[in-house]
Amino acid sequence: MIRFLALGSYVYQSATAIALIFAISHILPPEGYTAFSLALASSQLLCVLMFEWLQLAGVRFLSPARGDDVTRIRSSLFTAASLSTIALLLVGGTVAHFGKLPIPVIALGLALAVLQGWTDLHLMVIRVSGRLGTAALLLAIRASLLLIGASAGALLYRNAEATLAGLLTGYGFGFLLSSLSDRALLQWKLRRTTRVDLIDFCRYGMLAAAASVIHLSVPVALRFIVVGRLNGSSFGPAASAGFSLALDLLQRPFTVLVSAIHTVNYPDVVVKFDHGSSQDAKQATARLFEFIICSTAIMLGGLIGFMPDAGRIFVPGDILTSFLAAAPAAAAFYFLHLQLQSTVAIIPHLRKVALRLVIIAALQLLAVSAISAFAIAAGASPPGVIAGAALATAVIVLLASGPTIRFGAFPRISLVATTVIGALLIGSLCAIPSEPWIWLIGKIAVAAAIVVLIAWQGDFLMVSRRASHREGTHLDVAGLS
Repeated sequence: MIRFLALGSYVYQSATAIALIFAISHILPPEGYTAFSLALASSQLLCVLMFEWLQLAGVRFLSPARGDDVTRIRSSLFTAASLSTIALLLVGGTVAHFGKLPIPVIALGLALAVLQGWTDLHLMVIRVSGRLGTAALLLAIRASLLLIGASAGALLYRNAEATLAGLLTGYGFGFLLSSLSDRALLQWKLRRTTRVDLIDFCRYGMLAAAASVIHLSVPVALRFIVVGRLNGSSFGPAASAGFSLALDLLQRPFTVLVSAIHTVNYPDVVVKFDHGSSQDAKQATARLFEFIICSTAIMLGGLIGFMPDAGRIFVPGDILTSFLAAAPAAAAFYFLHLQLQSTVAIIPHLRKVALRLVIIAALQLLAVSAISAFAIAAGASPPGVIAGAALATAVIVLLASGPTIRFGAFPRISLVATTVIGALLIGSLCAIPSEPWIWLIGKIAVAAAIVVLIAWQGDFLMVSRRASHREGTHLDVAGLS
């Protein structure tokens, strides 16, 4: 049940973020929304640059910690976050001095970056400390507070400053609630901070965060290459808009799903890798591989199968044709992109070989950029360019799979084969008409049945695992008595 709550909190957070953007875009005037969007995007980028490395280092080093090591590592994390905050304010303030946004907007953007970084870090500490349900609930409450705060500020004053202040208020209340539910910050002792911990955080966390930033830049580079060429081509603005919308919409579902799976399962894998036997580590890692591969494959089939129906409802008619043409290739690209970023990277993360992650990310960026530029120069259509980017990413996945293969954590072949067949069946539903509405309901029912079957075969709900655990517990008690 707690795992469902954690997964649901990520889905809810994603839904509220989309609702917030739609709400603010309708409330603020165009110039106000532009200033708000620039400040929000800049603050989130600064937050990633200054705090992402601590998130990655915290999950890797704090999850397997025991006893006094927990307090020491927490203190080192909070000290490092304080140093990052000082650097963020100094560098961000200096850079923003040369920008075109008003000073209040800049100040609010910097404050947002700081509060988001600290609340994300604290929620991570709560999560890896064995309080997954509490962290999930706090995450959902914070998402609601952000939506309420930003909407209230926009409705009351109709400007970017008030909207950002509402967001800042939401983060502030979220941080207060997390501090009341967990006293880790109050246990922060500067004297427990060690130089060794800070060096380990930098050596692993900064390189791992750099790899994440490079991976994030791959779709951005693909967009700039294609859109820059399409604007002056015979394909027209509709092709460019449909291509951009496909890239925007289809990244989010995979990212949210994989982030939720990592949040729920990865800390257990780290504990087994550091403290369990080799067989335990392989089994836990293989289970994580199965969960990621099967769930993302089913999502890929679902996106392809139901994208025509969703497109006819939500996508403007003038770009619908180009969007539907680019959507299947974009979904396949993001499926492979997430496998490279999240599945193939697990073993290097466990072994703290972060430099390998940077090299792999850089190779993907170079390969996708080169293939995309060549395809555009050859006159390929946007779907063809995305297909080329997906093929380049697939090659990098194969080249980067060496450590995973040598580690020996293999998912069950029968489960993967069943999932592939199920994903193909769900994807093929796009060929079946959805009118009248009874046909659409039938398609949804078929897809849902396939998902339930694969979840049962993979035991992703872990019903049998819990049952066997209870049986083992009863046997142990009987033996002791």
